Amino acid sequence: MMMYGTEQLIKYHYFAELLETTGSEYITDSLTGLIARPYILGFVKSLIADNTPFSFVILDLDNFKFINDTYGHSVGDDILKGVSEALIDYVDGFGIAGRFGGDELLLIDLRDREYADKKAFFNGLYTDSKVLRREYELNGCSPFITGTAGCATFPDDADDFDELFETTDKALYRGKIKGRNCYIIYVEEKHKNIDIRKLAGHGICKVMQSIVRQTELVPGGENKLYAVLPALIEEFGITDLYYTDRNNIMHSVLDKNFREAVGDIEEIMTDDFFRTNDVDTLEEQAPMLCRALKKHDLETVLIIRIGMKDETDGHLICAEPRSHRIWQDDECAVMYFLAKLISAGIKADGDVLPE
Repeated sequence: MMMYGTEQLIKYHYFAELLETTGSEYITDSLTGLIARPYILGFVKSLIADNTPFSFVILDLDNFKFINDTYGHSVGDDILKGVSEALIDYVDGFGIAGRFGGDELLLIDLRDREYADKKAFFNGLYTDSKVLRREYELNGCSPFITGTAGCATFPDDADDFDELFETTDKALYRGKIKGRNCYIIYVEEKHKNIDIRKLAGHGICKVMQSIVRQTELVPGGENKLYAVLPALIEEFGITDLYYTDRNNIMHSVLDKNFREAVGDIEEIMTDDFFRTNDVDTLEEQAPMLCRALKKHDLETVLIIRIGMKDETDGHLICAEPRSHRIWQDDECAVMYFLAKLISAGIKADGDVLPE
């Protein structure tokens, strides 16, 4: 496991002084090799005290609880180690990475302070660096890992530590509300008035309330899906919504010309919902569905059964290019709720999803 050592740290005044009394093994986090929380925060405060300009990044790994629950905590630990090693390598020479807690990581970038430079930094982090939006090959599995990041710069965006943390947190929270798997660079005109408490209150219950109101206004399953799509696009950042009819023909809510036969979709629906972040895993069990999704560059999919009890009226499908997202638990809950509303509407109206 790669970890910070004396040679990497001693170039920074804060760590040089710290290393006179403390071994590097005590400064680093024992699991990840990143700088441990007390010392990464101490480093940030020392830079502010010295009036040294830098960019500050909070990075959350997306859906980490799902990874732990699905693959086990040992795999979760290995993911943290892999991401941390990639981060150390990516910022080597101009920055330091630390662990704030759990799957929340901190980056201090002493090089990139202008907006265009910060954007280039994040484009590299999310594409070329092999840190995020990539599979981590582990024993028996290869999870696809994404993250959400917020960034602010001292002294441009903040005068002190507390203000810097607050502005960065606002940017991070905006990224989470946008649908995760993205970065937000703090811009005062856009983000200054963000109230995290209000955003937190606009959570899953508010989304469900909006869905209920929209579905009550129109009859018919397809019309209901069309009515709620704007709210889902705004809240979760999806680009379209799909469904199957009783003949297992897959349709798009936005594209009326979209029509794909997915007769084997039932082969994977052993429960009311199914999700995968790699449609290649469907090739053996549901090759028709796999080919249909890949034909349209849809690589990650969430499927919810529409129906009551043992009767199936169709399926609700969220599908996107894999680089765009990993399906979160709250999104699964909202889509399951929507599918049940559609089911109830079908039964009440004697309607079916159009073929």
